[in-house]
Order: sequence, then C-alpha cells, then structure tokens
Amino acid sequence: MTDTTSTTGTGPSAHTRPGYVATVVTAACVIAMIGFGLRSSLGLFLEPMTEARDWSRATFSLALAIQNLFWGLGLPLAGILADKFGPTRVILFGAVIYALGLFGMAIAEAPLFLHLTAGAITGTGIAFTAFTLALAAMARVVSPARRSLALGLGTSAGSLGQVIFSPLGQAFISAYGWQETLIIFVAISATIIPFAFILPGVGGATGGGQSLVEQAEQTISEALREAFAHKGYILLTIGFFVCGFHVAFMTVHLPAYVLHVGLPPEVGAYCLALIGLFNIIGSFGAGAVGQRFAKRKSLAVIYLARAVAIVGLLIAPKTELTLYLFAAAMGLLWLSTVPLTTGIVAQIFGVRYMATLFGIVFLSHQLGSFTGVYLGGALYDQFGSYDPIWHASIAFGVLAAVVHWPIDERPLARLSPA
Repeated sequence: MTDTTSTTGTGPSAHTRPGYVATVVTAACVIAMIGFGLRSSLGLFLEPMTEARDWSRATFSLALAIQNLFWGLGLPLAGILADKFGPTRVILFGAVIYALGLFGMAIAEAPLFLHLTAGAITGTGIAFTAFTLALAAMARVVSPARRSLALGLGTSAGSLGQVIFSPLGQAFISAYGWQETLIIFVAISATIIPFAFILPGVGGATGGGQSLVEQAEQTISEALREAFAHKGYILLTIGFFVCGFHVAFMTVHLPAYVLHVGLPPEVGAYCLALIGLFNIIGSFGAGAVGQRFAKRKSLAVIYLARAVAIVGLLIAPKTELTLYLFAAAMGLLWLSTVPLTTGIVAQIFGVRYMATLFGIVFLSHQLGSFTGVYLGGALYDQFGSYDPIWHASIAFGVLAAVVHWPIDERPLARLSPA
C-alpha cells in the first residue's frame, strides 16, 4: 500500500514515504471501522428500547430513517469542508456530535427527543465522521496505481467494524443493559479523535498523482460545475441510488422476511452476520478488481449479480441454507460498489475535491436507503408480502447495470501530463 513517487518528480517527499502512507491508511481504516461499526449495530437497541420506553417499533424505525437521511444530507457539506479545511477538523467535529447523539439516545424518554438525538444529531455525526471522508484522505497519499486497492481496504475496514461491534454490542446489552451499552458506545466514538490528527491536511495530497499547482487552479464551485456537466457523474449518481435502496431495505427487513417465510429469528441474525463477514472479502476484492479491469464494467456486473441473487432467493425453497447462501452472496456484493464508485470519481476528476464530489453521489445513496426502507414496510402493509419490493429490487439492479456500462471513466484532460 506504499507509494514513494513524488508528484513533482524530484524524489519522495515526507507525504509519500512508505511509513507515512501506511500510518495514514491505518488511521483511516480505524476511523472507518469505529464510525461504521457503531452505526451498523444501532438496530440491536430496537427491542430493548421500545420495551423499556413503551414505544412502537415505528417510533424507533423513524429515528433511524431520519438518521440515514441526515447522514446523506450532511455528507456533501462535510465533504466540502474536508476539501477546504482538511479532514481532521471535520472528523473531530463529527466525533463530538456523534458522541452527543449517542448520549442523547441513551437518555431519551420522549419520541421527539429520540428522533432529534438518535436521528438528526447522530446522523450528522455519522456524516462528519463518515468512512468516505477517511477514504478520500487515503486517496490523497496513495498513488493512482494503488488507489483502488487502498479504497477497497478502507471499505473492508468499515465492514470489519460491523462484524466486531454487532456481536460486541449484543454482548454488552446482555451483560450491562442497553442504556449502559450506549454510554460505552459514546466512549468508543471518542477514540476517533486521536486518529483524525494523523490524516493529511489540504496540502497533503501529494501522492494522488495530481500536482498541488494543478489542484489549486480549480475552486469547489468550478469542480461542481465540471462534475454535473459530465454525463458519467450523473449516471454514477443514479446508480448509487440503487445501492442504497438494496442495502438499506435488506438491513432493516431481511430479518422480518426470515420470519415471514417461517424460519426462526436467529436465522435473520446469522444472515446479517454473514453479510458483514463476506462484505469484507467483497470490498477488498472489488478494490483489487478495480486495479485490473474497468470500474464501470465491474459495477455493472455487481448490480446485475445482485438481481440474479434475488431471483435465486425467490425461486429457491425457503430453507435456512438458502438464506445463508443468499446472505453470503449479497455480502460479496454489499459494499463492493464503494471502492469502485469512489475510484471512478477520483479517476475522472482527481482527488482534490473527491470528498465533495463523492459526498453528493452518496446523498443519492442515502435517498435510495430511505426509499428502500420505507417502501419495504409500505408495500408489505399493502400486499402482505415482501415479493413486490423484491421484484422492485431486481428491476433496480438491472437498471443500475445498464446505467453504469456507458460511463466514460477516463481522466479529464486537465489531469493529463503537460
């Protein structure tokens, strides 16, 4: 993961020495692991909190839906600030907000306060500590030749956080109670702070294959106009909506689907664990694949494979083995889109405003997440079956495969050597 090529051509700089690059990559991975891992385990609190507070499941679910929405809305702003002031300040602010939101969630006694803390505040904290900001920081110090692999490693770290904190959170809840566990999560979220100081500043993008002079010639507003004028950026944004639709729907509703087909509830828990485990393999593998093959084609294959996996689930006998095989397959395809999508953004537009540009793409992802979660419940209430939302997921998978195929992922002319 090391890179010793200076962008000025005069030899390695401090920011491209192997030790520095490895340190930044490690810090970014830890931030991704903690931030993503804590967020992915918050569903564990649904049952104990609703019972303790005498809330409906809809009350808790709305809080997490609001959280996803604020995560999506906040990330473009976080990206702009990270690109302007560096990721350290942004992530420091996010870690504090994240901790406050979790603490507020622990003491919430009214639904409105829960929606404010677990929803809006925690969602904002997640946006400002997002693993995508850590990925952008990694991209600044890793050469273009190794960037895709590094982004895959960072995404895998986020997945590892899900694997670690889900069972750990459940163990804490069983041993200490849900309220005490949230306080423990507050302390864990604060450990992001020292790692944020390791990340490179605005001028630390010396390993990204784009000179600082070239980077300084473009403003954020110019970068945004350039991106929205690029057809590939629009198609990438549309396609990432589908990723959010799939992931959020299955995260929230797959355990309920398991019960719907007559299987015991622990099967749903094991399925989520399998998704997280195979997600590590898929994310890192996608990063490696992105170094050798066209990223747009790889993304098209992933989305089409998701559609095929869902078709297989619907036509196969609904046994525990079927669900486990489906979970493993979806795990391989789960966040494998992230290193490829971020890689295309960096490849086309450079790394200077990568956090900003990917933040907007990720907003589309979160709008898809909100849609998938909501439609999953609404369609089930209307038809008494999850089949309609599964059919929609298949159609969206095919659509995403189609829109990714024509993306022109070649770097813009301004990034070409003079």
